[in-house]
Amino acid sequence: MAEVINMPRLSDTMEEGTVATWLKKVGDKVEEGDILAEIETDKATMEFESFNEGTLLHIGIQEGETAKVDTLLAIIGEEGEDISDLVNGKSSEAEAEKNEKEEDNVEKDSTVEETSSEESDDASNEEGTALPEGVIVVTMPRLSDTMEEGTVATWLKKVGDEVEEGDILAEIETDKATMEFESFQSGTLLHVGLEEGESAKVDALLAIIGPAGTDVSDVAKNFKVGGGSSEEKKKETPKKEDKKTESKKDEPKKEFKSNDSVTSSAVEMPSGGRIFASPLAKKMAEEKGINLSQVNGSGENGRIVKRDIENYTPAQSSAAAAKFVPSGQEDYDEVPNSNMRKAIAKNLAKSKFTAPHYYLNVEFDMENAIAFRAQYNSLPDTKISYNDMIVKACALALRQHPQVNSQWFDDRMQLNNHVHIGVAVAVPDGLVVPVVKFANEQSLTQIGAAVKEYAGKARNKKLTLEEMEGSTFTISNLGMFGIESFTSIINQPNSAILSVGAIVSKPVVKEGKVVPGNTMKLTMACDHRTVDGATGAQFLQTLKGYIENPVTMLV
Repeated sequence: MAEVINMPRLSDTMEEGTVATWLKKVGDKVEEGDILAEIETDKATMEFESFNEGTLLHIGIQEGETAKVDTLLAIIGEEGEDISDLVNGKSSEAEAEKNEKEEDNVEKDSTVEETSSEESDDASNEEGTALPEGVIVVTMPRLSDTMEEGTVATWLKKVGDEVEEGDILAEIETDKATMEFESFQSGTLLHVGLEEGESAKVDALLAIIGPAGTDVSDVAKNFKVGGGSSEEKKKETPKKEDKKTESKKDEPKKEFKSNDSVTSSAVEMPSGGRIFASPLAKKMAEEKGINLSQVNGSGENGRIVKRDIENYTPAQSSAAAAKFVPSGQEDYDEVPNSNMRKAIAKNLAKSKFTAPHYYLNVEFDMENAIAFRAQYNSLPDTKISYNDMIVKACALALRQHPQVNSQWFDDRMQLNNHVHIGVAVAVPDGLVVPVVKFANEQSLTQIGAAVKEYAGKARNKKLTLEEMEGSTFTISNLGMFGIESFTSIINQPNSAILSVGAIVSKPVVKEGKVVPGNTMKLTMACDHRTVDGATGAQFLQTLKGYIENPVTMLV
C-alpha cells in the first residue's frame, strides 16, 4: 500500500521547507534509510531519509519550491500502483483547508485562527471530539531529521502556568541532543500529556494550552495518534525497575531520589541520568571545571542553580557504592534505552552491515610530537592536546587525498574538497560526534578551543544539530584511557574513521641501536567501496609525515 510522505519538521522553529535537491526521481527504488532529498529549513540544509521501502511514485514539491510543514512531499509504494486518489485527495484537502481558513479569517485574526484550524484537524479523534473554543493541542515535535520519538527531559512550565508565545515549554531529548521546545501559542497550560522521563512517538499528545479553567479532560482522553490514545501511549513507555528473585519481592524498592521533596541529586534522576541546570550554572561549572553530575541541585525539582555552583566543594562528590546483592543470588536491573542509544544502535548496525570495512594499522614515532607540543604550550595562554594535533594533521592530509574524504552513493562517489572533522565524544548515554568545520583552515589553538567547547556542550547535552552535522572524516581517541590500539565502526556517510591509541614509552630501534622511545598506534577503518587499500596506505603515509614532523603543519 502506498505511503504518503509529508514535509517534515526538521527543526524546532521550522514552519516551511524548500526542496533543495531530490536525490531520488520518480520510478527509482527506495530502501529504508535512503536519502530522499535535501531540504532547506530556517536553520540549515538537511538530508531527509526515507522510513519506507518501495518505488518513488510521485513528487509533490519540485526542486526550489517551498511548502508548509505536513504538505504532500512524495508518495512511495509498489511499482505501477494507482495513487490518483491520494494525489487528488491531498489536493482537495489542501484546497478545502485553504477555503476554510479564509472563511474563518472574517471573524478572527488570521494567524491565531490558522493555528487553531490546523491543530483542530490534528486533535480530532475517531469519535469526532471537537476542541473547546481557544484550546490548542501541542504534539511531540520532530526536532531532528531522524527523530522518531522524544523524551521529555524537563518541563519548564507546569499545569496552571500562563504561557506566552515564544516561552520555552520543555526540554526534549531526541536521538541526537536535548533541545528546548518553545510554544507557538499563548494561554494557560491546561494539561501535560507526558511526564518528565516519559517517551512518545512524534505527533503524540504533549500538552494542551487554552483559556484558564477550560475542561480538556475529554480532549486528552480521546486524542489519538495512529489508533492509540495518549493514555495507551504512556502505558507503553518502559520504566526502570529492579528485577529480583522471588525472595526479594517484599523489600522496599530503591527510589532514584532523595527523601527531601525539594532537593534531589542531579545525577540520580528517574529519567536515567539527565542533568537539569540553569544556563548560568552550566556556564559557571564549565569555567570552574566542575562536573555537574557531582553537584546536588537545590532548585525546583532538583535543578542546579547558581548558588549550588558557588557553594560546591569537592567533598560533595563520593563514589557511588555498588548495589548490595546477597552472595549466591542472581540479580539485575533494567534500564530503558534512551533515544540516543537507539539511534546509535541503528546507525552503527547499518554502517557495519552495509559498508565493507577493512583496517589499516600503523605505529608512529612521537618523539618530535612530544617536543613540539611542549614548546607550543610554553607560549602565553596556549594549550593544545595531542588530539588537536592529530585533527590538524588529518585535515591537511585529507586535502591531499580527497578519496579518503569522500562519500558513497549508488551511482557515484562524492569527493569532498572541504574538510569537516568529526571528533567522537563519550557521554553517559553513548557517543556524539561534534564537527570541527574547515579544520584544515584553522590553527591548532582554534581547533583546541573548538573541541573543548564541543566536549563541554556534549556532556551537558547542549550540542545543536548544526554542530553535529556535515562531517567528512571522523577521529575516535581512547588513548587517554590507556588503550593502545582498537578498531572503530565507520561513522556514515564518511568513508573512513581513525582510531587513536595511547602514547607508549618503549625500546625502539634507531640507526641499528635499541634506544628509549615513544610511539603511538593508529588504526584506520575504511569503506572498501570508496577507499582502496593503496589509497588508504598513501593517506597514512602523508599523515605520518605531519605527525612525526609537526612543524610542517605550521607552514
